[in-house]
Amino acid sequence: MIRTSAPVEAPAAGAWEELVTTALLGTDRRRPPGGAPGREAPVALLDAAALETVRRRAGLRPAPAAGRPDPAPADPRPSLPAAAARRLALLLADRPGTAGGGRRGTAPDLVELLPQWLAAANAHGYAPPPQSLPALLDAARGRTDLRPAVLAFAGPRALWLARLNPDWRFALRAAPGGGASLPGPEDADRVRLLWEEGLFAERVALLAAIRARRPAAARELLAGTWAAERAEDRLMFLDSLRTGLAPEDEPFLEQALADRSRNVRATAAELLSALPGSALAARMAARAGACVAVDHTRGTPTIVVEAPHECDASMERDGVVPRPPTGRGERSWWLGQLLEAAPLDTWTGRLGGRGPREVVALPVADDWQGELHAAWCRAAVRQRDARWARALLGPPAAPGAGGPGAVSLAERAKLLGTLDAAERAEWVAGFIAAHGLSEAFQLLGVCAVPWSAPLGRAVVDALNIARDAGSYPWSFSGVMGLAERCLDPAEASRLDALMAVPDETEDTSPGAGGYWAEAFQRLVTTLRLRSTMARELDPAQPG
Repeated sequence: MIRTSAPVEAPAAGAWEELVTTALLGTDRRRPPGGAPGREAPVALLDAAALETVRRRAGLRPAPAAGRPDPAPADPRPSLPAAAARRLALLLADRPGTAGGGRRGTAPDLVELLPQWLAAANAHGYAPPPQSLPALLDAARGRTDLRPAVLAFAGPRALWLARLNPDWRFALRAAPGGGASLPGPEDADRVRLLWEEGLFAERVALLAAIRARRPAAARELLAGTWAAERAEDRLMFLDSLRTGLAPEDEPFLEQALADRSRNVRATAAELLSALPGSALAARMAARAGACVAVDHTRGTPTIVVEAPHECDASMERDGVVPRPPTGRGERSWWLGQLLEAAPLDTWTGRLGGRGPREVVALPVADDWQGELHAAWCRAAVRQRDARWARALLGPPAAPGAGGPGAVSLAERAKLLGTLDAAERAEWVAGFIAAHGLSEAFQLLGVCAVPWSAPLGRAVVDALNIARDAGSYPWSFSGVMGLAERCLDPAEASRLDALMAVPDETEDTSPGAGGYWAEAFQRLVTTLRLRSTMARELDPAQPG
């Protein structure tokens, strides 16, 4: 039998806040609520706080229970092989920075192998073990670079979990629609509804998906609401037109040149300049051509440059930014923008029918060569022109560790990106053989993984030379880390001899040989682990 007691008197409004205020000020300065001042005041305050705590906890009214969540959706993909599932658990259990700031030892860096493992698992089309999903989402939460691969691997159940945990809401933002499939371009009603009423991320995803399949339909969808979009949204939507960019996009992009947003105008101009047959490209070619010519009156044909004297309204409309950065001259700033946007084929006719290599080899008067070649580098990258990229890179063994137009490592890396994977690897291997590893890190970053055999041999040979020179390996830690992730695992057997501690000479830094042996042991161990991981994901692969 349940007994009922007399109703409890409702606490005064703000009673808890009053107690907290008294505790902060002290009972000497403020009398406890309902108590007397004096030596017993602190005890009275604590008694009142204890009573109020019980009242606050017991006085909560029960609320209706929340409904149970819907069951997690099924994942039709095949399950991971058991060995691969155990490997995933080990990779996810490792955390960056657990080894401290000292020596790494010979153990592989499992954190850096996780992206490669995820890419391979996705290539095989596996589904993850359900119990691994929380750890996968935690890993993606901490590393934004992992998110695309993690969410592709985790599948629809990751989105189901993300709705239940605010810490994983990033998954819903990264997968617009919360896992709901986007309508196809043929479903006009659903496309129109999502485009007009969807969240911004959903609209971006929808536009990108349609653009990949039916470029014209995506452009028409965007044109229908263009005038009503916010400037920052117009910029993001316009950027989606890079996919499948074609001459049919020119009328829309020409209209965007008159946009009220400077950033939108600049993006439209950049896209138009990537279309060599566009009217903007022709206008830029005429302007740039008027600034560059060959002077045949000198002993050797020489390129002469006359930079523009003003940036008029028509140049601004075509994307030329009038105000230069701090420390940059106006005329050289305007010239660079014109050259960057002009079709590279302009120079074949303008400079006497010469090809890219011949043009780049011409001397340039009045110290304009750096500005001219740097602009041509940017144009080659924008227009994806491999012929000009090769000419500007020059031979990999060229003096000065670069070609005539490559003014920085970053620029060389961008130029290499216009070449196919095999040619890129061949050029970088030649560069390393001629110049060593001191400037090769950025260049290696654009090479396909796993590295080709010639590139891998060039890297290992250069590391071996550095070891024999007696210096410490720390200067090459970045390249060594890349080698652990990018060297073909089949090369591991070639490295066994490098794991021994070399003899030290008078010119050798103290202990350097031991450090190098440790670094090569870690490299070999990592390569063999990567080979094992590949076999675990593909049991049919020969051991």
